[in-house]
Amino acid sequence: MAQGVTESGPGSAASAPREADWHLGATRWTQLTLTENDPGRFDPDFWIQVMRETRSNAACISAGGYVAFYPTDVPYHHRSVHLGDTDPFGALVEGARGLDMHVMARVDPHAVHADAASAHPEWLARTADGSPVEHWGYPGIWLTCPFGPYNRDFITEVAREIVTRYDVDAVFANRWQGHGISYSEAALRSFRDETGFDLPRREGDTSDPAWRAYVVWRRRKLSDLVSLWDQAVRDIRPHARFIPNLGSIAARDLDRGMLARHFPFFLIDKQGRSGVEAPWSAGRNGKRSRAVFRDRPVGLITSIGPEHHQHRWKDSVSPGAETTMWIVDGFAQGAFPWFTKFNGMVPDRRWVRPVAEAFALHERLEPELAGRRITADVALLETGGPERGRSHEDGFYHALVEARIPFEIVAEQNLSESELGRFRVLVLPDAERLSQDQCRAIRAFTESGGSVVAAHRSSLDDEYGTPRANFGLADVFGVDLSMPVRGPVKNNYVALTGEHPTTDGFGGAERVIGGTELIGVTARPGTGVPLRFVPDYPDLPMEEVYPREEPASPALVTRELPGGGRSVYVAFNLGSLFWEALQPDHGTLVANAVRWALGEPERVRVRGRGLVDLALWEDPDSVAVVIVNLTNPMALKGPMREIIPLPAQKVSVALPEGAVGADARLLVSGSDVPVRVGAGRAEVTVDSADLLEAVRFTWIRGERA
Repeated sequence: MAQGVTESGPGSAASAPREADWHLGATRWTQLTLTENDPGRFDPDFWIQVMRETRSNAACISAGGYVAFYPTDVPYHHRSVHLGDTDPFGALVEGARGLDMHVMARVDPHAVHADAASAHPEWLARTADGSPVEHWGYPGIWLTCPFGPYNRDFITEVAREIVTRYDVDAVFANRWQGHGISYSEAALRSFRDETGFDLPRREGDTSDPAWRAYVVWRRRKLSDLVSLWDQAVRDIRPHARFIPNLGSIAARDLDRGMLARHFPFFLIDKQGRSGVEAPWSAGRNGKRSRAVFRDRPVGLITSIGPEHHQHRWKDSVSPGAETTMWIVDGFAQGAFPWFTKFNGMVPDRRWVRPVAEAFALHERLEPELAGRRITADVALLETGGPERGRSHEDGFYHALVEARIPFEIVAEQNLSESELGRFRVLVLPDAERLSQDQCRAIRAFTESGGSVVAAHRSSLDDEYGTPRANFGLADVFGVDLSMPVRGPVKNNYVALTGEHPTTDGFGGAERVIGGTELIGVTARPGTGVPLRFVPDYPDLPMEEVYPREEPASPALVTRELPGGGRSVYVAFNLGSLFWEALQPDHGTLVANAVRWALGEPERVRVRGRGLVDLALWEDPDSVAVVIVNLTNPMALKGPMREIIPLPAQKVSVALPEGAVGADARLLVSGSDVPVRVGAGRAEVTVDSADLLEAVRFTWIRGERA
C-alpha cells in the first residue's frame, strides 16, 4: 500500500488524512482491555455509550499481540477462540470514530501460546540455564524475549497489519520490555558481540561491570526497538505513532534522544493506590512524569478497581470517592485522565458514574488550564526507585502538602542548571547518590541565588554508591562530615539552642523529637546551629530516662549563601521518620526550613482547615490556584469512602509587578468572587468546595486603576 493511504478494513471507516499533532486533542481516554471470551458476549454499544457519558475524546482498545480480537492473517497471531466471524476491535473503532474520537490499538507482546512457542522457540525468554520461561500467572503459555525476533519481526508485522486495516492513530504496547534478564540465544549473542561480556547473573549489582554494561545495552536495544516500531507504523500512516507503555520501566531507562523523537506524550501506568498510599500519590505521579520531559503531555492511567501490590481483583470496583479523587488529583497536577477497564463484560457498573463525574470536572477546567503551565518556587529532587530513599521523599512530600506549599519535582536524570533555574528552592530529602556533575549543577544554582534544603545522607555517595570522604555539597551546606550514619538510635531529641525561623511553632518546648539515624557533622564558620542533638540516654528503666550531657553536635545547620540564597542541612532522617511516625514537629520543621529558604513571603497562601493538594497554573495575565480536597479520616490509609466538603478557605496571591489588583472567579462553581487588595496581595474567600475548586486571579494592570 502506498504511504499515507487509508484503507477501510472490517468494521472500520475511511477517514481524511490526520495531523501529526492529533495527540494534543486526546485528553480524556477510555481504555478497554478485552478478555478472550468477550467476542460474541460483550455489548460494544454499551462501551460506546460509556465513551459518550465520560466525555472521552480518545480510546485505547485491545487489538492483538497475545490474543487477536480481529480477523488477523499473521501466522501464529492467536485469534480469540470465540472470534468466529466477528470483529470486536473493528466495531469499537468504528463506534469511537463515530463520536469523533481518536483511537489507539493495544497490543500485548509479553507472552505466546504453546503452538507459537513450539514453532518458534527463538521467540521465548530463557533462564540462565537455557530453559524457556513459563508464564507465572497462567500455565501453558510462555514469556517472550524482548531482544529477539518476536518483538522485532512478529510484533512489527502485527502493528503493520492493524494500521493498514483500521483507522487508528497509534499502537500501544503493554509489557513489551521483558521480565528480568532473558538469556535467549539472540540476547546472549547480541550482548557478547556488543559489549564483550556474558550476560550478568545477578540484577542490580552495580559492582559488576557486566551489569553496568547491561544497563546501557538494554537501554540501547529497547530504544532501537521503539524506533523500529514507530517507523513501521508511520510508513503506513504518517500521522500515527507506536507508543509502548513505560509502566514497569521509566523514561530514564530509554535513550533521551529516542524519546524526544518518538514519544509525543507519556503515560503513567500507576493505576491506583497500593496498600496505604496517600491520595496525593496520583498528583505526584503527574509531577514525576512531567519532570522528565517538561514539553510533553502526560496521562495518568486509572484502574476502576483496586491496585493493591499483593492482590489482584481485576473485575472489582474501587469506591467511587477513591476513583474520582485519584483522577482529579492527577489532572490537577498536570496528568490528563485515562481510565482502564479489564473485561468487556461488566458485572458491576458502579464505576461508571464516578469516572464520568471526574472526567466532567476535567472537561470543565480544561479550557482554562490548556493555555497555562504549572509553576512553583519549590522543587523536590526525586532520586531512584522504591529501594532508594522512597520513605524520605514520602515524608518531605507529605510535609509540603500539609504545609500547603506548592511544589514541583525535579527528576535526577534531568538535574541541570537550566532545570533548576525554574525554581527558588531545591529540597534534597535524602539525595545520597549525586554525581560530580549533579553537585556542580546544584552549586551553580546556589551561586545564582537559589536555596537548598537538604537532609541526612544527601551527596555523601557518588552516583554508583561509592562513599565520599565528605559531603559532595559540603561547601553549600556549610558542614563537614565528622561521623558516619549511626542507628537505629532510640529516644533521641534535638534541643532548641537558638532563636531562628526554623524553630518557629515550638513554643513551650526546649527540645523536640530528633532522629533514629544520626550523622555527625561540624558546622563551618558563618553558619547557624538552631538545633543540636541531645547526647544519647537510656529509654529504660524509666528511672534512668534523663539526659546526662548538654546538647552538642549540630542537628540542623543554616547558612546565608554568597549568591543570595540560603541553605538548611538536617543531620538526621527527618523525611523517613516523619513518614513513619507522622509526628507533627517533624512536619513543622520541614515547612519552617523551606519557608526560611524561600527568603520572602510565599506567592500563594491558602489558609483554612483540612488537607489539600495545591497546584498553580499560570500565564502572563493570570494564575489559577487549583485546590484538591483530600480532607478525609482515611487520607493516610488510602481507601476513600466519601468526599467530605472542605470548609471555607482564604486564598491569597502576591500581585506581580505592574498589577494593582485582580478579578477572581471560581472555575468549578462558575461564579465571580469579591477580591480584597492590600499589602501587595489579592485575597478571596472560597466558602466551600467538594472535591475540587480552582480560583482564577486575572491581574488588573495600572491602566485600569
